[in-house]
Amino acid sequence: MSTIDAIDQRILSELQRDADIALEKLGERVGLSRNACWRRVRALETTGVIRKRVALLNANHLNLGLMVFLQIRAAAHDAAWLEKFARASRALPEILGVYRMTGDLDYLIRARVRDMADYDRLYQTLIARVPMGDVSASFVMEEIKDTTELPLTRL
Repeated sequence: MSTIDAIDQRILSELQRDADIALEKLGERVGLSRNACWRRVRALETTGVIRKRVALLNANHLNLGLMVFLQIRAAAHDAAWLEKFARASRALPEILGVYRMTGDLDYLIRARVRDMADYDRLYQTLIARVPMGDVSASFVMEEIKDTTELPLTRL
């Protein structure tokens, strides 16, 4: 999609808040008919602007109340190590995000676990699959802001 106009932006804002909104209601909110709205949403999906629609779950209700950030220093800086690390990270469902970083650390991992014992199990599994240079962890004490909504006001 070459450009996102103001109507697309409003559609995306509404869908980020509630992907399950009825097309009629979405159309009303953005000033389009149901069919015109549907065509816009389909175009946003086809071009990849909308990757997929998901349900956001409450981690505490699912006994996954501990969020942890792992700071990783690679044991090696070569393609083979990176492939092994990527494969291991993707295979562990507790790992929600993996980011290659600039600065002192190489990778940052965001994970959700039940408790410290569950974190230790995750840690032991990860280091058994991939040699690490160094691993440290920080545990979230309070989630002040955690959103999936992208800032669309600057488009």
